[in-house]
Amino acid sequence: MVRRAHLVAIVCLSFCWFASGDAGEVRVAVASNFVRTLHELARDFEATTKDRVLISSGSTGKLHAQIANGAPFEVFLAADVDSPRRLEQDGHAVAESRFTYALGRLALWTNRPGTVDGTQTLLTRGTFRHLALANPRTAPYGAAAIQVLRAMDLWEAVETRVVFGENVGQTFSFVSTGNAEIGFVALAQVMALEDASRGSFWVVPAELHTPIEQQAVLLAAGRDNAAATRFVSYLRSPTARSIIERSGYEVESPPAP
Repeated sequence: MVRRAHLVAIVCLSFCWFASGDAGEVRVAVASNFVRTLHELARDFEATTKDRVLISSGSTGKLHAQIANGAPFEVFLAADVDSPRRLEQDGHAVAESRFTYALGRLALWTNRPGTVDGTQTLLTRGTFRHLALANPRTAPYGAAAIQVLRAMDLWEAVETRVVFGENVGQTFSFVSTGNAEIGFVALAQVMALEDASRGSFWVVPAELHTPIEQQAVLLAAGRDNAAATRFVSYLRSPTARSIIERSGYEVESPPAP
């Protein structure tokens, strides 16, 4: 009977979001690296449930501060583990609702084809004027980029040429507009571009920085919102996991039955 109950729980986790009942809406705060993927997820979720997903994006640190100060978001998709954990500890999120929805990958990118040859050569040569990074104080992708530069013993050599974006979205914009020749961005941002627009990039080896474990949490404001609960369940479904992987992220293996 115990195993039967466990199997029922797994089935519910994967499929209960289909049964939407009355359609509602859910307000989601999302780290800027994931906003494009979230829009794709939202379209699929809305088509199935008829719920509406309202999206606000920004750096993880700033979104955390807004939520802690009463911003009426109901689900938080962060780019780290610490921010959702602190919200949970401080009573701003529903206990035990936190989980890892994606594992981010960092890329060194330029919009110029043939400039980054798929390796770290351009970094080590230093033949660039500006290198864009997200603010490491509020953006986990920026913190990871600093770790990479320090691991490669390059931080002191490039520090004076670094320009900081408020978040990884603004960092991506710096590079795409040519205000910085190269920058550390989310691989998913590059993968979202058409092939002809991808320029050139180097996928940073994961061992050069702390894993970018991105966690979601149901916030206190969404505790009694059925649409918010459905959306959190949907994020753990096979359909959502497939979209997330296709977007350039990795996902953790689902729990064994």
